[in-house]
Amino acid sequence: MSFHYRRFPTRSLGIDTGSLKVGVYAVDIGRPAPGATVTITPRGEADMILDELRTDNSGQSDTIELAAPPIEYSLDPNGGKPYSEYDLRVSMDGFDSVTIEGVQIFSGSKALQDVRLYPLDEPAPALDTIIIQPEVLWGDYPPKIPEDEVKELPPSSGFVVLPEPVIPQTVVVHNGVPTNTSAQNYWVPFTDYIKNVASCEIYSTWPVETIRANILAILSFTLNRVYTEWYRNMGYSFTITNSTQFDHAFNYGRNIFEEISVVVDDIFTSYITRPNIKQPLFAQYCDGKRSQCPMWMTQWGSKDLGDRGETALNILKHYYGSDVYITQAQKVDGTPMSYPNAAQLKGSSGAPVRTIQEQLNAISNNYPAIPKQKVDGIYGDATTEAVRTFQRIFNLPQSGIVDYATWYKLSEIFVAVTRIAELT
Repeated sequence: MSFHYRRFPTRSLGIDTGSLKVGVYAVDIGRPAPGATVTITPRGEADMILDELRTDNSGQSDTIELAAPPIEYSLDPNGGKPYSEYDLRVSMDGFDSVTIEGVQIFSGSKALQDVRLYPLDEPAPALDTIIIQPEVLWGDYPPKIPEDEVKELPPSSGFVVLPEPVIPQTVVVHNGVPTNTSAQNYWVPFTDYIKNVASCEIYSTWPVETIRANILAILSFTLNRVYTEWYRNMGYSFTITNSTQFDHAFNYGRNIFEEISVVVDDIFTSYITRPNIKQPLFAQYCDGKRSQCPMWMTQWGSKDLGDRGETALNILKHYYGSDVYITQAQKVDGTPMSYPNAAQLKGSSGAPVRTIQEQLNAISNNYPAIPKQKVDGIYGDATTEAVRTFQRIFNLPQSGIVDYATWYKLSEIFVAVTRIAELT
């Protein structure tokens, strides 16, 4: 027998809650899946339906609240399990259903779960059941095997070393230790990968400067692997692994957290380095509770420094040395145009604004909630409203201003929808 509880059942009872929003797409983010059904149950209790949602014409569900453990559990390394778990079943006529087991909900935090559905008559390249593993700080994972902080670059006869670090369009993630030849490889958009790793490894309830410091370490580590072609120069066909012994935790298809997503979108071209080295710093770290790692950042230690009001840069200097600094990659691979400052403020005009308007109109063909507008190169009220709607759909701060994060998200979605248009 199924039970259907009314939405928001816990707030009036004084129980801690977190929130969840689901985005459903037909194969690719460029094609939203309207009218999909999302069924939510407690972990392992398929007959106890807590809620059933329908996606709108942008493929987005309502944001709902779900019970979660006290927030204090995620702020203390000796606290209890800091998140609750729920199962989702996502279905739509003509498509294979997908089940996600163990969606994680923290008190006061917003979980974002994206789901891709594949037509019944096509072979699905992805899993139809995704099992979300325990958070690294809560679960039992092997510690990082130490490596040199600065890597020897490959010889000129090997892979070409880029003159400067470049943000890749995708990373290829090996689902196991490097020598496991039977493990699957996943092609993952770069920012999606960073958001996934950070959501696996730290808590979204931590101070924002702590979150920022940890994301900078993850970015720098990953870009070092990309820049040095570390695994490819060993003969492997992937960029990085999901083994914590060698790289970062990565859980294909898991939910991420809005608090982490916003920071990644804001700084994804940034990385840590030192004077006189071209490569991003290979910024290793450990949890600081189960394992200690002198000269590396500890995650719980970074949380304590964030509690004291330290900035992300000061947190990084505390662990990696006073000479480290943050810089930016100048190129994002696969992006049609770099971010122009002229497009930032409402009331500006010119070619960058025209590009914004053209991209928004193309995206609105697949996301009709975004209003069409005249392509006149003037950033007026119509453009502001279209930008704000775009930001709402893609979980960006709804300022109506095309800031750095919005510019690159526009480029990403524009490329996705135009690619689909070319295939149909």
